[in-house]
Amino acid sequence: MLDHLIRGATVVDGAGGPSYPADVGLRDGRIAVIAEPGALTGKEQAVTTEDATGLVLAPGFVDPHTHYDAQLFWDPYATPSMNHGVTTVAGGNCGFTLAPLHPDRPEDADYTRRMMSRVEGMALKALEEGVDWTWSSFREYLDALEGRIAVNAGFMVGHCALRRHVMGADAIGGQPTPEQLDAMLALFHDTMDAGAWGLSTTQSSTHSDGDGQPVASRHALPEELLALARAVGEHEGTQLEAIVAGCLDQFSDEEIDLLVDMTATAGRPLNWNVLTIDAAVPERVPRQLIPSERARRAGGRIVALTMPILTPMNMSLGTFCALNLIPGWGEILSLPVPERIERLREAATRAEMLRRAHSKEAGVFRRLADFGRYVIGDTYSAANEGLSGRVVRDIAAERGQDPFHCLVEICAADGLRTVLWPMPTDNDPDSWALRRRTWEHEDVMLGGSDAGAHLDRMCGAPYTTRFLGDCLRRRKLLPLEQAVKMLTDDPARLFGLRDRGRVQEGFHADLVLFDPERIDAGPATLVHDLPGDSPRLDSRAIGIVSVRVNGVETLRDDKVTGAVPGTVLRSGRDTRTVSTV
Repeated sequence: MLDHLIRGATVVDGAGGPSYPADVGLRDGRIAVIAEPGALTGKEQAVTTEDATGLVLAPGFVDPHTHYDAQLFWDPYATPSMNHGVTTVAGGNCGFTLAPLHPDRPEDADYTRRMMSRVEGMALKALEEGVDWTWSSFREYLDALEGRIAVNAGFMVGHCALRRHVMGADAIGGQPTPEQLDAMLALFHDTMDAGAWGLSTTQSSTHSDGDGQPVASRHALPEELLALARAVGEHEGTQLEAIVAGCLDQFSDEEIDLLVDMTATAGRPLNWNVLTIDAAVPERVPRQLIPSERARRAGGRIVALTMPILTPMNMSLGTFCALNLIPGWGEILSLPVPERIERLREAATRAEMLRRAHSKEAGVFRRLADFGRYVIGDTYSAANEGLSGRVVRDIAAERGQDPFHCLVEICAADGLRTVLWPMPTDNDPDSWALRRRTWEHEDVMLGGSDAGAHLDRMCGAPYTTRFLGDCLRRRKLLPLEQAVKMLTDDPARLFGLRDRGRVQEGFHADLVLFDPERIDAGPATLVHDLPGDSPRLDSRAIGIVSVRVNGVETLRDDKVTGAVPGTVLRSGRDTRTVSTV
């Protein structure tokens, strides 16, 4: 007896081969049988059956870079990712996790909340009110999620948490003694034994804690990083994830050496986020793939994550966002609002800010410096009535102002609350052609949504449905079968997921059923549905008929069912070691 039978679907199995029509039967959370349409009549009875004629049945999508570490406690459905067909998420990225926490220092939880609020854009009220913070060990953290989530979730352990646990406040600015390094390694092995997927770390200059100080892992020397990498290699089914400053633009020679040494030392794959592709900067992609080429020669593997869509991202002069990361801008944009407005209205200040924004040191943030291409979003004053949806360069021309001056005056009238939407600079045919070529590289993988983070600034979770809609009806850069493989089997194989990522007999029944004529993502809209009425950007899924996790339906027609069949995926038990040679 089957638990459920899906009849007449067009199966895109994730392996990259041609699609085919089939009946797919599920039993005990697995794919029990795949047969020609109608072949199971009279041979297999099913408790429930559905007609999937005209619909595509694919493996559930695997998002390799999320920050759902906190959100899963108040939102077990990992929305909106699950709405967009995601059945497995990888969390604990960029060196940041909610565990381990030192049991004798309750203040560490407050430090972690403030750090996550600053560095990952998670609302502090949501972190305070939506998470119970009852664990200390990494195992206790994983156990707290077990049995209460609708998606499958695996977690790296964050280097910052390891350092803070062992070194306390000295983790910021200090170096571990030999005894402390030994304690850090012992703690790390404990987290791996509990099921952590591996080590995540950051050396990025953009990552600061709630006090504005460089986060703990940024103070680590290569010797510490390599000791931890070596420990990763002592456990089954593990990974590395690392962020350095050059991830945003172009790696330095020293960063390339570090990444290669880490993966070669561990003998495990390392992934980084995110490869930005822009035909206006043709030298970036070749430079960013040098670590991958060198790693293969050294016995390691380095995989670059890249997004297959242009992710909507809003800005503001009133809240922390990517504009704060432009060199020299942070000190202005962190001033109290009245003083900030006063400084921004100074012509000399604006001139210096523009100079810094266009400088080589601004790296990828130079993309944000064309203020005439910004679109005005929500406004809050009578002076700005009618400006929403308009482009700044047009308003500036009417007012006889330069675009940045015009933008400042609009924002000042709103007390800096104005929402700003920069138009992408890389939406040209040459950039899309370069993306398609880059996706073909063996060490490039789709991902980098940051889902669960930067909640009121960006919405990367819908990349799966928007990408498929693009492949089916718009640019058609890839055939559907290849696109699905890139969203399913490719990340599943990188992480060594056991029996996931394909529609195949014996595999876990993580499945998404969608309408190929409609599959897409709606526009990003601001909603207030987080604990504490905090805001986030959301996007409705279009054309997703059903999502199943471990055989149980979790979503039907963009509405969650309330079921929580997800598994906390633990290294070794649920993952196997991926060879780097």
